[in-house]
Amino acid sequence: MKSSATGIGLKAVSPVTRHGLAIGGVMTLLFSQSFRKPVEAVVFDLLTALLNSWSVWNHAAGSEIDGIRWRRAYLKLTYGCGAYRPYEDLVREAAVGAGLDESVAGALSDSWDSLEPWSEGPPLLRDLRAQGVPLGVVTNCSIALGQRAAERVGVPFDVVVTSEEAGYYKPRPESYQSALDRLGTDPARTLFIAGSPADIPGAARVGMPVFWHNRAGLPFVADDARPLLIADTLYPLGELVR
Repeated sequence: MKSSATGIGLKAVSPVTRHGLAIGGVMTLLFSQSFRKPVEAVVFDLLTALLNSWSVWNHAAGSEIDGIRWRRAYLKLTYGCGAYRPYEDLVREAAVGAGLDESVAGALSDSWDSLEPWSEGPPLLRDLRAQGVPLGVVTNCSIALGQRAAERVGVPFDVVVTSEEAGYYKPRPESYQSALDRLGTDPARTLFIAGSPADIPGAARVGMPVFWHNRAGLPFVADDARPLLIADTLYPLGELVR
């Protein structure tokens, strides 16, 4: 079956439904965002689209409930802070705001090297590298933590952009634009893999088509920007890039 929006063939191995089609047993939604091929590069959100950072936050907090409350408080601070403030400060403030001891921020930093990629991610990225597709990441954290997190994926990146370098946190456009500038690629041919709904309008504002890897099953909130595709796995990426 071909998507009229993307012009790419997506093999349906489960019955097509009214709202999308199933690929590999995973429900995927297709929208009408423009997508031009061939793909010149793929850029990823790092801490959610590629890495299971939620489990590390939960471990540092002492429970899943506390970890989720803390992470949400952090995201609220991040999206509203404007110019870059030290990531570690926001993490600490969010912990206190969530009713946790600020020492959990240190526990998170100490656990950073336990971050693990989603299982299908590294093989897919190695396939992209073998095809000669440049890879990048854009991440909301410090330079030091961003580099450590990128190494946890186990596949080298051509570009790693942190909010500290860009001067602002996503979903402001500076980080996404910095990745494009450093890659030297056409935004319309640079696919962005979002980890959260906030990444969708952020990447779309600089002209990148977006595939939302919605591992957590978060609700999609309609916006001026809509993704090409939503799936709870990275597997459709291979079909998108071919």
